[in-house]
Amino acid sequence: MRIGELSERTNTSRRLLRYYEEQGLIIASRGPNGYRDYDEPSIDRVIQVRGLLDAGLPTRIIKQILPCLDKPRTIYFPDATPEMIATLEAERDRMTRRADCLLRNRDAISEYLAAVREYDPAGR
Repeated sequence: MRIGELSERTNTSRRLLRYYEEQGLIIASRGPNGYRDYDEPSIDRVIQVRGLLDAGLPTRIIKQILPCLDKPRTIYFPDATPEMIATLEAERDRMTRRADCLLRNRDAISEYLAAVREYDPAGR
């Protein structure tokens, strides 16, 4: 698929897709005309990259851990410095705190909706 289709299917700008490619986060083959061509798994890869970026991970670390998200998993250890491990642990802990907060907020909204529906079954 061309970059425009990948952009539409992932709701990601073409500019960002080119940046992801430049950073080695996604790979495109080139047609004879020089146009980028992406395969179907690129859709999931872009979604994974966006999720990790939204979680606050820098692209240099995302590039390191992306192989761990594929199946079969191929984990690379040569670049795992103590600094990188500490960064990943800190990011994992921060994600856990965010996930806990999101769950608390979801539960609060659910309780609110249940109370509103009990008070006004029509949901107005």
